[in-house]
Amino acid sequence: MAPPSRAELVAHLVRTGIAGHVDTSRQNNLRHFRRLCHKDPYYQFGLTFGHDWSFSEVLALMAKRCGVVADEGHQWGVDTIDPDRTVDALESMATRMRDAANRRERVMLATGHPKNLLQTYQVFGAALERHGCEVVTGGAGYSYEVMNEQPPFRRVLVFDGGVGLVRDVDGVPRHSHHPFGMRAALRDLTERGEEWPQLVIADHGFAGAAGEAGISTVGLADCNDPALFLAEYEGKQHTTVPLDDGYSTVDYRPLADFVLHRAGLL
Repeated sequence: MAPPSRAELVAHLVRTGIAGHVDTSRQNNLRHFRRLCHKDPYYQFGLTFGHDWSFSEVLALMAKRCGVVADEGHQWGVDTIDPDRTVDALESMATRMRDAANRRERVMLATGHPKNLLQTYQVFGAALERHGCEVVTGGAGYSYEVMNEQPPFRRVLVFDGGVGLVRDVDGVPRHSHHPFGMRAALRDLTERGEEWPQLVIADHGFAGAAGEAGISTVGLADCNDPALFLAEYEGKQHTTVPLDDGYSTVDYRPLADFVLHRAGLL
């Protein structure tokens, strides 16, 4: 099947709810914005910011960069992601991936949404590897304890098809905001005398920790994940792609095909 055109991809995003009117509720978005402003580490994704962001500033930036409703009076119900902003960011991602392939860069991929996005990252990694990039892993087996999540509470960093994620001690892939896995991977590379990746493609704390470490990072982020958008604004992320990150794997395949086609990697 041919990769979608820009117009076809916009239509797909709106039809599936990956952008347009999204399932992530307005009240959830605003709650996360406030928690970030209160410096809750769980919503900072391992990032520090040079500006002490207020709630109004975060909302204004999210309206501009992501496409959420700008009206502070809109407190409940549906919120939005602008599909054109999503595609603009995917085009920026494609350009960065094309540059990585041309320079045969070292690349690391990781996700805090393994049930939804793992296969999409695997597709990106495989395409980059075919075009001369080295897909880097590190820190596999590192574990840490979490709080305020569903038991069991220990998380273990693993790599599946070259993509980092965390599982619990029963081997179940788990959703994660934490930066600890990326920090462990970079620390392990340093201890082994290996160079860090030159590009990271990730989300949640994996992307935040990479950007905080100064690595060129493309981050995928839902509209309730303001940290990566703030990081892009402050220069700590190369690109942040706004999308609802809770759909099934097959729904993201047209996005991957679009990016790979634009990058010359399909």
